[in-house]
Amino acid sequence: MKTFNPTSSTVIRKWQVVDAQNNSVGRVATKVAEWLMGKHKPEFARHVDCGDHVVVINMGLAKFTGKKEEQKLYAKHSGYPGGMHKTTVAQQKIKDSSQIMIHAVSGMLPKNKLRDLMLKRLHIYATDQHPYGQHFK
Repeated sequence: MKTFNPTSSTVIRKWQVVDAQNNSVGRVATKVAEWLMGKHKPEFARHVDCGDHVVVINMGLAKFTGKKEEQKLYAKHSGYPGGMHKTTVAQQKIKDSSQIMIHAVSGMLPKNKLRDLMLKRLHIYATDQHPYGQHFK
């Protein structure tokens, strides 16, 4: 017997849906990262992008444990002097709650060329309405 080596043409992508309502962001993000990488499949290989499409719904209703809503900061720098911008989780939730999940999942994916391809298959919605219903029939 030979070892099966998957290629991009042999990968079968399925659609997964995750309801983030009343669930911790970190716990949802670990499950999403596992599906995007394809680690739940028996034909998983690190060098092949073999993950599924993931739709996260009700992201606006996801929760954080402890005091993270007020204390956790997202920081970015423009590259110019004095260009540091800090945002709390509560502010980011009002502005765009999908960026919270993207940031969490991106940190859990491998830091190589495949990360951007995996993140393109992540679809996040603040409510339970999404246009991918035909994939779940």
